[in-house]
Amino acid sequence: MRSYARELAVLGTNLLLLLLLATTTRGFFTAANFSDLFLANVPVLIVALGMTLIILTGQIDISVGSVFAACSIFTGIAAKAGLPPAAFVLVACLAGALLGAFNGALSAWCRIPSIVATLATMVAIRDGIRWYTQGAWISDLPAGFLRFGMQQPTYTVLVFVTAVVLVAAFAYALRFLRPGRTFYAIGSNEAAARIIGINTDLVIFSAFTITGALIGLAAALNSVRFNQIPSNSGIGLEMQVIAAVVVGGTAITGGSGTILGTVLGIALLGTISPALTFLGVSAYWGKAIQGAIILAAVSINVIGSWRKRRVTVAA
Repeated sequence: MRSYARELAVLGTNLLLLLLLATTTRGFFTAANFSDLFLANVPVLIVALGMTLIILTGQIDISVGSVFAACSIFTGIAAKAGLPPAAFVLVACLAGALLGAFNGALSAWCRIPSIVATLATMVAIRDGIRWYTQGAWISDLPAGFLRFGMQQPTYTVLVFVTAVVLVAAFAYALRFLRPGRTFYAIGSNEAAARIIGINTDLVIFSAFTITGALIGLAAALNSVRFNQIPSNSGIGLEMQVIAAVVVGGTAITGGSGTILGTVLGIALLGTISPALTFLGVSAYWGKAIQGAIILAAVSINVIGSWRKRRVTVAA
């Protein structure tokens, strides 16, 4: 039970927030509102699955928002070229995987600290998008682009099933499969992982590449919700994703964390701003509250690591 203490704490906070909303507001607990909240947070969830892998290895990627914007643009271009939905989703995933692989190569094989490498690509991609689009949105999309030509309920079910399958697959892989356990091993002690035969560079490279492909999928699923694709999409996504992963219990230094915690972190952070609106509080306080929660989560990780080192030294 102790291994799930953080997840239980985040779950408890979620339940308290929902209880507050149930007793003080009207209109929050409606099917339409929950559908909107779900669809708005699914891209964050999908990207966060990959970010969990990256942070587990002790790395970080702050370029995910820019990659998301680039994949959204690629989705629109592919759709306007006449490609069917399955094809333009694949184009977005491949574009994301290539950009993620580039970040992974810089971090794993060029030995550039991931925060520096992804900061550089974040700026470069954003400026490239700005130059290509001149700030204009991608419009005049084909008739079958919106929701893949589906009705709203059908599209929502498709997205829900996709999210559930991805969450289940990543949770199972990290817990039961040897390749999944290597992410924990590298984050816990990269030198020891290398000694026992783990190709640490390849695993780190894979984490960035997988995350890139997930960003492409998230961008495609989000883009088809609208008739136009903004050239500035994904702004702030990196903070949302990293915050959700850390709040969910994944140590920012790597080596520990769960997919369940990431899902609960997204549920909590994704509910705060809408909850404030229903409570009549300015939504601007949402960022402040999220920041306080992130600071508390990181502090708990630091204190836990300090206590663990102290016990090890005493032993």
